[in-house]
Amino acid sequence: MKLPFRFLVPVVLAFARLAGADSHPLIPLWTAGAPGSEARKDEPEKRNANGGLSNIHHPSLTVYLPAKGTATGCGVIVVPGGGHRFLTLANEGDDVAQWLADRGVAAFVLRHRLGNDESNPAGTPQPYKWDVHGVADGQRAVRLVRSRAQEWGLNPSAIGMIGFSAGGEIIAQVMMHPQAGAADSADLIERSGTKIDFEGLVYPGKSALIIPTKESPPTFFACGYNDRPDISEGVPKVYALFKQVGVQCDLHVYAGVGHGFGIRETLKPNSKMPLAGWPDRFREFLFQQKFLGAATP
Repeated sequence: MKLPFRFLVPVVLAFARLAGADSHPLIPLWTAGAPGSEARKDEPEKRNANGGLSNIHHPSLTVYLPAKGTATGCGVIVVPGGGHRFLTLANEGDDVAQWLADRGVAAFVLRHRLGNDESNPAGTPQPYKWDVHGVADGQRAVRLVRSRAQEWGLNPSAIGMIGFSAGGEIIAQVMMHPQAGAADSADLIERSGTKIDFEGLVYPGKSALIIPTKESPPTFFACGYNDRPDISEGVPKVYALFKQVGVQCDLHVYAGVGHGFGIRETLKPNSKMPLAGWPDRFREFLFQQKFLGAATP
């Protein structure tokens, strides 16, 4: 069941590819194109009737920086869902990033290669796999943000990710397979590692694949009671696994809620519906885990 709310912020679809072209520059993860995708990097991305983004061959980050004087030093890479067919850029991407930036947290929306891209002609092989190319894009995003931490006013030890549905699947794999930086790489971005300092998994799919260790980062979980069983039942099971290995976590399961809620505006300005507060719970999690610097809760 999806709630009949309107999206908090209208979908914004007019981003330029040149950094600095507007207030939210789009920065490619690899200037010359992602490994194996160089020949297709100039193909235009596509939008479906609902604003979902597909045909992604030149993965990138859209940058949302907080206003001067409000920055907490924390950075969050936002990974939208969409079943690996497209990216739900509104309530699981740009809206989330803007909400974070408005509260002093730098945010970066990841546009990654899709394992089941709906733009691919029917009956032809998919050029990418979510657990190979999508995860590689996630890892590169972490390297890029950490490599530019000083430029963007970030604490390099307060960089994490939040993902929704299929985006949560990618983040979980990034979390489970951290890579060290290559200190002698000619590519300065590759000198930074991919270990994230925290993660937010919001109704993540494939929860059975998430296997934490005592080295896993603090994790925030949120899902709906009415979601499909592998999420509504699987996420609490994964939370228990994190607890068993001693990793600090938050878990929020919202009654009467299904899949895909993302960020939505409340029905009334004074609405007390718990779901409307999940972003605040995420920010409180970041504060409690000491990722927000001197910010107030």
